[in-house]
Amino acid sequence: MALTNPAVKATVVVTLAATLIAGCQTTTDPYTGEKKTTSTTLGALIGAGAGAAIGMISGHDAKQRRQRALVGAGGGAVGNYQDRQENELRALMRDSGVTVTRKGEDIVLNMPGNVTFRTGSADLNAQFFKVLDGVAQVAKKYDKTIIEIAGHTDNVGGADFNRQLSQRRASAVAQYLMSKGVSEQRIITAAGGEDHPIASNSTDQGRAANRRVEVTLAPLKEG
Repeated sequence: MALTNPAVKATVVVTLAATLIAGCQTTTDPYTGEKKTTSTTLGALIGAGAGAAIGMISGHDAKQRRQRALVGAGGGAVGNYQDRQENELRALMRDSGVTVTRKGEDIVLNMPGNVTFRTGSADLNAQFFKVLDGVAQVAKKYDKTIIEIAGHTDNVGGADFNRQLSQRRASAVAQYLMSKGVSEQRIITAAGGEDHPIASNSTDQGRAANRRVEVTLAPLKEG
């Protein structure tokens, strides 16, 4: 699932654009239900989809990658759409150990490693299946989004091992979501390794916070 091969990257972009073309031969705004001309809707969504795919596979910094994700997309009535999705996710994630954060129009789910995986392992904890079932349920309902799954680790062990482990963990989450019916074309994984800590690696508590998987739901936008 890691997109390191240029040919694979190109295929993802083309496939995503083709998917949008196939699904948007309509004059209805997917967020508001308002009527629009087909050519305007189609052109805007193709630009948004291509920008999202290219941005997500080209950036290294998580924040920059999210910003690049919507390059080529104009404004759109996505706020309410994301609000409703966020509210449903918050309800489903309550008491799960997963935090839900709104960053602009993106929704970020922070899944701590002690909740999702055993130490040093990419095998999902069985008790975490219910959480991912909830994510899949919402993702299928609100399908006008790209889903980025990024694995992260602490700095214990070698950098190469941590990068590979973070990719395996991101891929495990992606595979589970796909097994529950989330379209593969909407999902992109990223290996953050130890390069994006959210806390200090000098303490046990900080290292635990850094061992995580982040799932970001970024909206496709219309001009």
